[in-house]
Amino acid sequence: MQLFYKQYGTTGTPLFILHGIFGMLDNWHNIAKKLSEHYTVYTIDARNHGQSPHSDESGYQVMAEDVIELANNLHIDRFILMGHSMGGKTALWIANQYPERILKLIAVDIAPKRYKAGHVAYFKAFEEINWSAFTTRKEIDEALMAYEANMGVRLFLAKNIERNEAGTFSVKANIPALKNAYDEIIGELHFTSVYEGETLFVLGANSHYLNEDDKPYILEHFPKTQFVSIPNAGHWVHADNPLAFVAALEAFL
Repeated sequence: MQLFYKQYGTTGTPLFILHGIFGMLDNWHNIAKKLSEHYTVYTIDARNHGQSPHSDESGYQVMAEDVIELANNLHIDRFILMGHSMGGKTALWIANQYPERILKLIAVDIAPKRYKAGHVAYFKAFEEINWSAFTTRKEIDEALMAYEANMGVRLFLAKNIERNEAGTFSVKANIPALKNAYDEIIGELHFTSVYEGETLFVLGANSHYLNEDDKPYILEHFPKTQFVSIPNAGHWVHADNPLAFVAALEAFL
């Protein structure tokens, strides 16, 4: 699948960035711009997200193959790989399946374990709201209030709503495909090998996505792992404390 991507910079080691569920490459603009001072950065829309094509499949194997296909098309043999949340799991799976392609690996606030279904209300919002009835972004935000109280999360979700060719609002992401794959997306990754490259797991200090009980399995399959906790940050580490986040990346890289 030909994924949509954006390139920042033209010199330095290639660095791919993968977003989480309901996200898109725009979420990483500021971080990518900063990192492009030293790396050639590629932010990528996962299949069924953003401007990438839609497909009935959304599992980790096909998402991993998409990234490798993109690297091949760009004639990039080896690259640094960073992913957040669902994108972090995708990155871990790529490193497990294609270790020879990954120079260094960064997983942002995610562990390769099963999580509770925490996006059910968002699926309901995308499915139940009549987006075509709205004419302004303010109306979209007001409609989302019934499903999410946090304004920052609402703004994140609302990026999935765009004006279509008819001039009305509609959902950009392929919600049926994501819903069908959701059990796998939140499920445990069962690794079959060991990734020997340097690896960084970045945690939000106020997040609970990764804890001490997760570390033994991580270290079993990613033995050269460092863990760093970013203060004053929750699950969206890169948005909550970008300065400390970038500093941690630069120290690792």
